[in-house]
Amino acid sequence: MADVAAHITGTVWKIEVKVGDTVESGTTLVILESMKMEMPVEAEEGGTVKEIRCTEAQAVNEGDVLVVLG
Repeated sequence: MADVAAHITGTVWKIEVKVGDTVESGTTLVILESMKMEMPVEAEEGGTVKEIRCTEAQAVNEGDVLVVLG
């Protein structure tokens, strides 16, 4: 299992995956918005999306787990 965390404090602008999706390293999982800039959160390794721990428009802090890959 691999936790994918927010690398910045911001707002979840868009969730690009759903539970059960298979992703590769570098796949954009979530797009965060911070200071009017869109920042992609990418998978560091491949796997299957096991959990999505955020919702669109949710405020998140740096280090919050957004997606769990298995």
